[in-house]
Amino acid sequence: MQYITHSPEETRALGRTLAQALQGGAVVAFTGDLGAGKTAFVSGMAEGLGIEERVTSPTFTIVNEYEGGRLPLFHFDMYRLGSADELFHIGWEDYLARNGVCAVEWSENVDEALDGDTIRVDISRGEDDNTRIITIEGVEL
Repeated sequence: MQYITHSPEETRALGRTLAQALQGGAVVAFTGDLGAGKTAFVSGMAEGLGIEERVTSPTFTIVNEYEGGRLPLFHFDMYRLGSADELFHIGWEDYLARNGVCAVEWSENVDEALDGDTIRVDISRGEDDNTRIITIEGVEL
């Protein structure tokens, strides 16, 4: 499905809606340009999971962990990874085994490591600075 948001708050709200449909073990793979709103969307997912902690981009840490909600949230940024092999070196399988939600920004860098039931979210800029076109595949909202 395709959605159009007109503000960062609307993008976070869509993330909250998606989070309500997620079960433990879900992988949500994000694509979109730098600054498109991926972290805002993940912030909304955290809110939807009941996580009160502020979500920040894991660009330099590769993964940020958030606990305290209905499910734990593991927020990955694969921008600096060169291949799926590097993903396994940081403990990807361990995160999957923890039965939380894995939100993966820049997922195209590790696409071969993602399985067929991965939820796909693409975020692109719309006609103005605040508008985003968000395509979600693999889950019904």
